[in-house]
Order: sequence, then C-alpha cells, then structure tokens
Amino acid sequence: MAGSSEAQIDLTPAMNLEPVPLLDWLIVMPVAWCIVVGTILLMMRKNTAQQHLVAIPAMGVQVLITAALLSQIIINGPTTMVMGRWLPPFGIAFTVDILGAVLAFTAAVVALACTIYGIKDVNGSGRRYGFYSFLFLLMAGVSGAFLTGDIFNLYVWFEVLLIASFGLLILGSEKGQLDGATKYAFLNLVATTLFLIATAYLYGIFGTLNMADIALKIAQSDGTLPLNTVAGLFVLAFVMKAAAFPVNFWLPASYHTPRVVVSALFAGLLTKVGVYAILRIYTMLFSLQREALEPTVNIDALSFAVAIVACLTMLLGAIGALAQTNIRRLLGFLVISGIGVMLMGVAIGTEAALGGTIFYAVHSILVMTALYIAAGMAAKLCGGAEDMTKIRGIYQKNTLLAAITLMLFFAVAGLPPFSGFWPKLMLVKASIEGAPWWAPFSILLTGFLSTIAVGRVWALSYWKPEDDDNETQDDANAKSPIGVSDFVPLIGLTIIVVVVGVFPQSVFELAYQSAEQLVNPVAYIESVFGSEVVE
Repeated sequence: MAGSSEAQIDLTPAMNLEPVPLLDWLIVMPVAWCIVVGTILLMMRKNTAQQHLVAIPAMGVQVLITAALLSQIIINGPTTMVMGRWLPPFGIAFTVDILGAVLAFTAAVVALACTIYGIKDVNGSGRRYGFYSFLFLLMAGVSGAFLTGDIFNLYVWFEVLLIASFGLLILGSEKGQLDGATKYAFLNLVATTLFLIATAYLYGIFGTLNMADIALKIAQSDGTLPLNTVAGLFVLAFVMKAAAFPVNFWLPASYHTPRVVVSALFAGLLTKVGVYAILRIYTMLFSLQREALEPTVNIDALSFAVAIVACLTMLLGAIGALAQTNIRRLLGFLVISGIGVMLMGVAIGTEAALGGTIFYAVHSILVMTALYIAAGMAAKLCGGAEDMTKIRGIYQKNTLLAAITLMLFFAVAGLPPFSGFWPKLMLVKASIEGAPWWAPFSILLTGFLSTIAVGRVWALSYWKPEDDDNETQDDANAKSPIGVSDFVPLIGLTIIVVVVGVFPQSVFELAYQSAEQLVNPVAYIESVFGSEVVE
C-alpha cells in the first residue's frame, strides 16, 4: 500500500518561497533576451531587407543589459538566481561574479559590431537561411556559459553555441565551408564528449554539479579525492574547444572559410568560452588542491603539463602565422597563439597571473574581432583577394583603413600604447616571479614573432605599392567604396582598444578583482548559500 495521501512533506528547506527580487531577473536577461529576439528574427526570415533593423537595436539592448548587470555586480558583489524556486544545490543556479559579467559585456560589444558589419557582408540568401537568428542563438549560448553556476548547465550552453556556430559556419554551402565545418564539428564533438564524461565523473564523486557546492565540498575534503583526474579531463576537453596544442589544427582549417563577419565573431568569442571554462572549473574548483598559489610557485604535475601546452601553443601559433600567406589563416594562428598566452596564466595560478589572463581575454576578444573585420574590408578593396601575394597598395587605396589596421597590428603584437601591452606585461611579471625561466621567455618570444608576422602583412599588402598589372585587372573592384556600416564597427572597436591601452586602470582593477574571486571564492559561495553556510 502506498503511504497516506494526507502525509505532508515540508519543502521549505528545499524551496525558495519568497518572491524573486526584480534585480535578480537581470541575471538571466542576457540569455532570455537573445532567445526571444532570435525567435522573432526566425519568423522574419523571408523579410531579409528588414532583419537588420530589428537585429542592430536588439543587440544594442543586449549591450545595455550586460552593462547594467556588470554595474550591479561591481556594486553588490556576486549574485545568484535559482530556477524553479528550488534552493541550491537542488535548483539550477545562475551565479554571476565580476569575471562572468565582464566577459558577457565584452561579448555583447563585439557582437554588436558584427551585427552592424553583417549588413553588407551577409547577402539576402544568408539572412534568409538564418544569419541573424543564429547570431542571437550563439549569443544566448555564450552569455549562458559566462553566467551559469552549474557545470551541467555550462555543458548545455556549450551545446547551444555549438549548434548556432555550425549554422553560421555553413551559410553559403560552399565547398570550403563544408570542409572547414567538418573539421570544426568533429573536434568539437569529441571535446563535448570528454566534457560530458568529466561531468558525469564529477557528479559521481560529489553528487552535485553546482559549482559553489562542489567548491565547499572540496574545501571540506581530506585530500584523497581523485580531483587531478577530473581536472585533467576537463582541461583536455576545454583546450580542444580553445584550440590549444596539439588539437589546434581545426581552427586555421575552418575560421577562414565562412563569411568574414562569422570569422570575426568566432575569433572573438568561441575560443574565449573555452578559456573561461578552464578558468572557472580548473582554478576555482581545484585551486584548493594545488600547490601553486604561493609567491614561490612549485607547480604540480597537472599545472606543469598545462604550462607546457601553453608554451607550445603560443610558439607554434606565432610560427604558424609566419608561414601563412592567406591573411585570415594568419589571423587564425594569432588566435591560437593568444590562447597559449592565456593558458600560461592559468598554469601559474597566482592572482597576478590569473588577472593577466582575464585582461588578455578581454583584449583578445576586442582585437581579434576587429582584425578580422579589417581583413574583410581589405579584401573588398582588392577584389575579394585574401592572399598577401595578390594584395598590394591598401595604404594607397584607403589610408584610414591602413592606419586602423596598423594600430590593431601593434595591439595584437603586445606593443604599447595599445591594449595588448598591459596583460602581457602582467603575465611576464607573474611568470618571472612564479614559473620556470622558459615561461616568460616564451611570452616575450611569442610577442616578437607575432610582431614579425603582422609586420610582414603590413609591408607586403599595405605599404608596398600596387603593380600596374594588378591595378588594371582589379580596377573596378579596387574602386568599390567601403560603406559606413563597414567602418563604424571597426572604428568603434579600435577606439576601445586604444582607450584600454592608454587608460588601463579600470580593466586592471576588474581583472584583479575577478582573479581574487576565483582564487578565494568565498563571496561566490556566499551568494549561493549565504554567509551562514560558509562560516
């Protein structure tokens, strides 16, 4: 016989019976807004001429939402909202700290730039087959990954952004796009499988996937849990998604194949989500098990392996850039090189190193997006050519574009006074204080090789005058004007890069606060469970 139906179960300890504060809804708004707008744009798929009139203001609203969220997190500290009124760890939590809010805001800024650039770059066919809908679905996945406080939910948002990225990658259905999409899909699906296996393993150990709950249980453990194994699985999955050595070949094989605006969006955001996941899971959840958090760092075996991967990734990325003649493929290798620089900060693990990684992530999102847009504009000036052997005299054709590109080249190489200088300086200083000699040497050598790679592009394609034969052959295309919708996003991103380089203090402070919350996640845990549980 079943128990009496009159028996009452008190759900008060497991459920939140109070109304959700209005401010807490701001936490999920970046995700909900993108899903709603993406749905509206899907219904407008046949009205291709009007889609950008909805997409651009809507993405502007996304920037405002994430800016408001960042402002509230800076003022009030980490904040949590749990779905379905179930209290943590039973309910799926959205937990936002400074790191997640900063990256969500930066992602929205570059997405707005790409939305504007897509007016000219994506034709009617691309819009009809869902460019803007996929763009907002991608942003929903990216924002959800940055804001979630649950590891399985992180997996779900990874899947959402991957589905959207597959759709964006094959818009046009050209042979090169399908080939690049096959490599991109295969490696990312393998990484997703590893991610799911590691998540199941973690759940088997702790019986929960709430990040704050896991951090509490790690702090209370006796040190015998197989956390290095779990951390290793997560790191392997995420370095594949971030395109780190030795599983980085899918990125330069695929990022040059889609439309320029899609390449710009991917270069700015997708690999950074992988880096964020490593920062969040590896650092916050497993830092209590590491021995690498003192000024004289003695990194453990897994951290040493991450440092080796970081070193090889940054150097091979820079060397790969030197070997390229296709400008978009060259930029793809620079993306890979930047991933290695960020991973070095993760391997060192000090607050200074993690702060440098976070600063570099913000810089890379902005600069790499802008560089791909600049490369697309240069190709327009040269009849669609992207090979340095076929592009000449860009400085003569459009001096403003050449000047902006030169500033972005300085930034990606880590030269002052642009945004790339400060995070590299932070990472070099942190690696000198807490890592073997080859760590700072690798960062400096990477900067030197990157400078040569972009300098070669400038010398051959921008500064070198155009041959008379090429000028005659491509005269009609060379004189095709670049529209305002091309220059607006590029100039906007470049201004941010310059301002961050000249006035870096605000980003410094946010980066260090983010790193402090990762290493010492007390405020993060308190936002989920309250101060009584932490005490």
